[in-house]
Amino acid sequence: MGTGRLGLLLDQFDITRERAQVRLTGLGDEEYLWEPVPGSWSIRRRAEATTPRAYGPGDWVLDLGAPDIPAGEYAEVARQAAAGMTVAKIADDWSVSVERVEQILDHTGPPEPDRTAVTTIAWRLGHLHSGFAGGREWTFGARRRDPRQMVDFTPSAALALDRFWADVDRWRDSVAEVTDEQLDTVGFSQYPYGSDPDDPFVDVLWGTNLEFIHHMAEIALLRDLWQARGSSRA
Repeated sequence: MGTGRLGLLLDQFDITRERAQVRLTGLGDEEYLWEPVPGSWSIRRRAEATTPRAYGPGDWVLDLGAPDIPAGEYAEVARQAAAGMTVAKIADDWSVSVERVEQILDHTGPPEPDRTAVTTIAWRLGHLHSGFAGGREWTFGARRRDPRQMVDFTPSAALALDRFWADVDRWRDSVAEVTDEQLDTVGFSQYPYGSDPDDPFVDVLWGTNLEFIHHMAEIALLRDLWQARGSSRA
């Protein structure tokens, strides 16, 4: 196991990548696009997109709904406010109005009604891919390209995985060269969707690892559900 902050974060990342790649072995197109419930968020042809902010540069786009804060995140919003984050900053991070955040904090707004999306494996993988590609562009690259226009989504599981692992490895190789000074630099990452510009880079790396781990865990569960579909208990 590595030593120091960067070494530990890289080791965690590498173990996650290794286990995730094993867990994704054998992923086929039908399973990749399988909707656990009708209307699950997925990738779709641009003309067939059903969510208002679906994005991507090509013929296939990744579902994204209207901006709001899911009910399951209300406690996190309260924690952020209690820790000193301004309402304006919370609103900006979630792409919602200041008034919406104030409603949640004051318990005066309606709870988010069942908008927590069930997703396909294709969506989870595409979401992660956008994050890694955009994270590298806005940390180590030219900081010009919109992360939501950097990944050419595809209905082919094999092609999606090839492209995904290539960008994951580019991110990892770049991170491995980061210095201690850069780890402590606020705004070393300027990734435009989230709080990266306001955070030390070590916090960004920690958050990226967490994102990788939790989405891969969700993909693993979707694979289990795919295998168990149609079965019933005796």
